[in-house]
Amino acid sequence: MSIAELGVNDIPIAGGKAANLGELISAGFHVPGGFVLTTASYDYFLEKNDLLVKFSPLLEKVDVSSEASLQDCSQRIRKAFDEAEVPEDLRFEILKEFHSLFESKKKLGLVAVRSSATAEDLPTASFAGQQDTFLNVYEPDDLIDKVKKCWSSLFTPRAISYRSSKGFEDTKVKLAVVVQKMVNSDVAGIMFTVDPNSELPHIIVEAGYGLGEAIVGGKVTPDTYVVDKFHTKIINKRVAKQTWKLVRGKTGDTVREEVPVADAEKQKLTDDQILEVADIGNQIELHYNKPMDIEWCLEDGEFFIVQARPVTTLVGNGGKKVAEKGKEPKEAGKILLKGLAASPGMASGPVRLYKEEESLDVVKKGDILVTIMTSPDMVPAMTRAAAIITDEGGMTCHAAIVARELGTPCIVGSKEATKLLKDGMVVTVDGARGVVMEGAQEIKDEDKGPSSLAVSVPITATKIMVNVAIPHKADEYSKLPVSGVGLMRIEFLFTSFIGEHPSHMVEKGRSKELVDKLSEGIGIVGRAFFPRPIILRLSDFKTNEYRDMPGGEKFEPPEQNPMIGWRGCSRYVSSSYRDAFKCELLAVKKAREEMNLKNIWLMLPFVRTVGEVKEITAMMEEVGLRRGNDFKLYLMAEVPVIIFMAEEFSEVCDGFSIGSNDLTQLIMGADRDSDILAKMGYFDERQEAIKRAIAHLIEAAHKKGVPVGICGQAPSVYPEFTEFLVRCGIDSISLNPDTVVKTISMVASVEQRIILESLRKR
Repeated sequence: MSIAELGVNDIPIAGGKAANLGELISAGFHVPGGFVLTTASYDYFLEKNDLLVKFSPLLEKVDVSSEASLQDCSQRIRKAFDEAEVPEDLRFEILKEFHSLFESKKKLGLVAVRSSATAEDLPTASFAGQQDTFLNVYEPDDLIDKVKKCWSSLFTPRAISYRSSKGFEDTKVKLAVVVQKMVNSDVAGIMFTVDPNSELPHIIVEAGYGLGEAIVGGKVTPDTYVVDKFHTKIINKRVAKQTWKLVRGKTGDTVREEVPVADAEKQKLTDDQILEVADIGNQIELHYNKPMDIEWCLEDGEFFIVQARPVTTLVGNGGKKVAEKGKEPKEAGKILLKGLAASPGMASGPVRLYKEEESLDVVKKGDILVTIMTSPDMVPAMTRAAAIITDEGGMTCHAAIVARELGTPCIVGSKEATKLLKDGMVVTVDGARGVVMEGAQEIKDEDKGPSSLAVSVPITATKIMVNVAIPHKADEYSKLPVSGVGLMRIEFLFTSFIGEHPSHMVEKGRSKELVDKLSEGIGIVGRAFFPRPIILRLSDFKTNEYRDMPGGEKFEPPEQNPMIGWRGCSRYVSSSYRDAFKCELLAVKKAREEMNLKNIWLMLPFVRTVGEVKEITAMMEEVGLRRGNDFKLYLMAEVPVIIFMAEEFSEVCDGFSIGSNDLTQLIMGADRDSDILAKMGYFDERQEAIKRAIAHLIEAAHKKGVPVGICGQAPSVYPEFTEFLVRCGIDSISLNPDTVVKTISMVASVEQRIILESLRKR
């Protein structure tokens, strides 16, 4: 039957892949045409050849923990399939459908022959790569042969083992076969419509040259693009070098071809194409009303969807919570290797270097499996491994998908794990940070925060972050369902870790001590939230506050109004505080480089001029802190000059964070510490003037492609103010820890109302 006749409810007769393809066609998505041999064809083939009687005893006796037993069972069953004949009436129907695909052409074209199992592409199990796919099939006899091979691939060692691990009975899983017109893709890839690790509302797109099999199989490391699906913008790119690709050969077979040197390190999709395919993914998610894992390809500038299935590793889809399996190191050891964090959690054990020609039995329970890239055949070994490390692959490769389903820590795309790690050496894998540490690090359970922090919450397009004041509460707050820390005040480190005026320590020759203590405090929060970003606001003490610190009286002049005096950026660029400020920068550099906490970003407080931002940026660059993909510079939007000159300030930063307290104080001329004015209603972030200023900033910054967040108190106190922010298009809201959960629900409700209002207007 035609794929177009199927829908998502037809899994029992067509399998997950075919049913989802049919659903996509009926919903108007661009899917290559084709037909399906339903499970009735599979049953008919088995019945006519009496195969069920032959292989049922073999399956009853197989030992899934032994590769030798799995191989023997699989070979016997597959041999029986190969020797069996496809009934003549079924063969006639297959070839009839094959010819009808190319009725408008004078000759037959190429097709892909793809397995579609009834226990495949389900919300709780993807069965990624378990059954066979054959590309560029042309000859009628070859098509019949490939159909049989698809049927028999239901009994590969990997498939038998995987079904056992997932609790599926062998004889109850059936297989349909999809026959589709081939797409000769220039670029192909996979996308998730939600970040599979953090569950943030980001679309993860991976792309590589040529046919998609190289990416799906993890044979090449693809580009990775991250798209904010609510605001439709690219927020991160990771461009990988690709030296070869799979292409259609001259005789129709699939061959390996070298990528021209000039193209090897280029971005595979243009920015416009990234947004276009991300939009397709977003529309597919809206159609299914759940996060999706989608395979796509691009031919002559046109996108095709060749597979879609629910993401199987999310809590809502039956996946495990990170807190249930996550472990963290008491003390970080020497880092041996870094890669892409593909599946969170931690594990220690001996390295087991695996090569394709070896028996899978060399991988014992508790080993750290290290290989160039996993394949579906390696699933039995993957189920025994304590952690998995690969040289190649991206977030959507086979190793990443299976590891997340198994709840196994995994690092992919490390480039040189098989060269740097030696067989038998003991290492600790941190799947959340993407690092491999020397030795067996002490690991403790993560599940120690208040139970209220682990509640289920809806996913929001507006990023929800948390304000962290006390570093030692970071572990607890990291269990909150947030995108990171929107405000960490470094001055709290001065009070809790330092206890002295920084200039006094510099004068006494104790700069290194200052840097070490600051970096220690920064590291506590950075490790707790890794890899989620920490926006660290640099020091913003006022002169009266600094004077009260030991050694401070010498360095702090008396001021009549410290609130609008020598504070923030004006202090950093002054000759009398510059050396102390550089210690703050050096502490950040140490945390980012020596502790590998690349999630630490910076924010400048009380900004008055573009010139001082440029001067501070130059100081940052002097110590090696340069703005880029993994290091952002934010500006506090609290002095009205930022509002009036938003476009100019957008040129020198990567984002704004509204400080609603100071912004209200300076716009309303109302001392934030005055009880009299507060009682009279002057100091209130809900004043119309404040709302207009915020709305103007968001609009002006967005025109420049710069995000705007808020880290002031107002969203934590006034629900109606939060609704106002969401409707203005605020990118992120950073909240006090105790208000996070209830505010997420409110933000989700507001976003839903906005969508409904938009639909009604259409």
